[in-house]
Amino acid sequence: MYQWLILKRRLEDVIIFPFALLGRWIARFRPLKEEYDIFFFFPFYHVGGAEKVHSEIVKLFPEKKIVVFFTKKSMNEAMLPQFRAPNITIHNISAYTDNKWLYFLNLIWRGIAAGYVHRQRHAPVVFNGQCNFAYKLSPHLRPGVRQIELIHSFCSFSYIRLPFLPFFTATVMISRDSIAQHLALYKRYKVPAQFEERIRLIMNGIQLPERGGSAGEGFTAGPGREIRHRHGQGAYARPPLSLLYVGRGTEEKRPWLVAEIAKASNLPAGFLGPVEAAVPAELRPYGHFYGEQTDAAAIDAIYRQHRVIMITSTREGFPMVIMEAMARGLAVLATDVGDIPYHVKNGENGFLLDHTQQEAGIVRQAVQCLARWQQQPEQLQAIAEANIRYAREHFGMEAFAQAYRSLLLEL
Repeated sequence: MYQWLILKRRLEDVIIFPFALLGRWIARFRPLKEEYDIFFFFPFYHVGGAEKVHSEIVKLFPEKKIVVFFTKKSMNEAMLPQFRAPNITIHNISAYTDNKWLYFLNLIWRGIAAGYVHRQRHAPVVFNGQCNFAYKLSPHLRPGVRQIELIHSFCSFSYIRLPFLPFFTATVMISRDSIAQHLALYKRYKVPAQFEERIRLIMNGIQLPERGGSAGEGFTAGPGREIRHRHGQGAYARPPLSLLYVGRGTEEKRPWLVAEIAKASNLPAGFLGPVEAAVPAELRPYGHFYGEQTDAAAIDAIYRQHRVIMITSTREGFPMVIMEAMARGLAVLATDVGDIPYHVKNGENGFLLDHTQQEAGIVRQAVQCLARWQQQPEQLQAIAEANIRYAREHFGMEAFAQAYRSLLLEL
């Protein structure tokens, strides 16, 4: 299968060649205005875990000249400021590369981007953050250009990237589970063993919060404006036990299960992110929807208002929201997917839900766990203290920064 994918890619390259050649000529007469050390290609800059990781990576090289290309139309500009810095130039080319009615522009831009890279006096590093355009660009770059890819989870890109593996000198994956799934895929498709050796594990990191405050602590968001939650027809502040969901409302995340758990356990739940539309109307009274937040202080305060972080996904790598929640003393109540079981042990950091159950079974298991924590608040407090310690030992930015700087700057 792998050899057929390589043959298919080569045939496509022949068809695309005239468009790419035109793009290189355009780049010749309209070059970039500056010299750059690193080219980053990312799809989006709206709010998301992957986008947050990408913004942290580009900021690890303040001494280098960096250019970032965004290739897909983002839902909003919420995360865009996080990519800005004096040494970073941003180009949003999604109007050309994400237009299915004018797809030939995408083909031309592969040549333009290749021309930009080749016209640098010193060969730059090209970093692909799970970006479809950058995969299609990779065959057009000379062998002397180091290309590195980051893939966040086992997903559709796991298959898309296979015929482009020869062009990447290193592959970054963020979880052990993702690596195991990709290695199994390599074996099924008979991918040469040399590409297995290029995989590197670099776990995501977070900016650890100040030690002050704790989960469940009340807070204000702005002068004199206390954040309160609606639960059914009432309101509450500083609840002894409350649930928090953080993320988007995509199908594999199943945020509606959090609302069902809140209803069945008679506990308040908060939803942080663009998720309200994914929760059925009849379940929305059982949660408070914060919407998208970009202010770090407000996000920190929302975390601290709750006691339990909820993950109900069918698949994950290792969610950054778990890192952020554990660092603030929240217990983890999550499905046992991805690398979550490597870090969450029942009774120590929270509780793992069997993701192979039907949704009703997951709700039932979660409600039983929450009932135990209500009856044994001392256990929830012990988990909070253990999670803060664990996060400070494992999730800081130091190892993350050192690994990426070593990878991109190695000679």
